[in-house]
Amino acid sequence: MPGLHRVFVCALLAAGLATPAAALEFRAVSENAAVLYDAPSAKAKKLYVVNRGYPVEVVVLVEGWVKVRDANGDLTWIESKYLTDKRTVMIRTPVAQVRQSAADNAPVVFQAQQSVILDLVEGPGGGWLRVRHRDGQAGFVKASQVWGG
Repeated sequence: MPGLHRVFVCALLAAGLATPAAALEFRAVSENAAVLYDAPSAKAKKLYVVNRGYPVEVVVLVEGWVKVRDANGDLTWIESKYLTDKRTVMIRTPVAQVRQSAADNAPVVFQAQQSVILDLVEGPGGGWLRVRHRDGQAGFVKASQVWGG
């Protein structure tokens, strides 16, 4: 079946119904629970459910559907209506220090545990990202400690 799936996507690309995403384009899930599928159809196999804010990398856009890569590197499909342009990142190390400024010796504002999702306030600058926790605390985290930035 994977060969047939590849042929299907290639045919859609050739027909102009699908467009490859720009390099490292990230979005976040906009719903409290969104299903990820193994193909671009609500009749496809449901693989798992992700929560609001979960960051995904956009791989290809097909009318009404988006092929995405998750933090584990898995490729799945999600209905495009369940994604937002809002950017989030997910902590991928056991603990990340969120600092007052973009420096290793800056005071720690808070610590975030693995899999915690933070809002991305400002993109990469010198290997750091400005982030905000849902409780309002904000600071800088190393880009190497998160996924989705």
